[in-house]
Amino acid sequence: MLRTLETVTDRLIDLSAFVGTVGLLFVTAVIVVDVVGRNFGAPLYGSQDLITMTMVLIVFGGMALCDRTGGHIVVDIFESAFPTALNRAIDIFSGLLGAVIFLAIAWTVFQSALLSQMLNLSTNLLRLPTAWFQFALCALSLVGALTMLLRAATLIAGGHATRRDPQ
Repeated sequence: MLRTLETVTDRLIDLSAFVGTVGLLFVTAVIVVDVVGRNFGAPLYGSQDLITMTMVLIVFGGMALCDRTGGHIVVDIFESAFPTALNRAIDIFSGLLGAVIFLAIAWTVFQSALLSQMLNLSTNLLRLPTAWFQFALCALSLVGALTMLLRAATLIAGGHATRRDPQ
């Protein structure tokens, strides 16, 4: 069961990271076109809208991969002084707390997306519907929460929580 969940989660993480990567490439292209355009007196119209909305995809697209690979910042000042069982309990707690936070983000943004959809809210210049990006953020937050829940479950089952070797 845990193995199947791990496989599904890994595929969702890959998809999430792909979305973030495409977003990063897109933002880079927009910035280059905008800077070159500004040099010739013709900046890219709506570049701020494009960059702002795509940053959501970049940040939340990479969040699950960062958690899965153990890339988040860890303050380990007292880790060597604590027993292994306490460190494991702290890791489990942090995974569960992270999942709760990301579920709260997903729920809040989902409610906001419904409101944006109802009010037909859009970006300032290009009039891109903000609900699209809010729904994407919601989905990417759910992937992040699933990753953190899986990390906690793996630790509870006695395994290692990340792909990298423990140091």
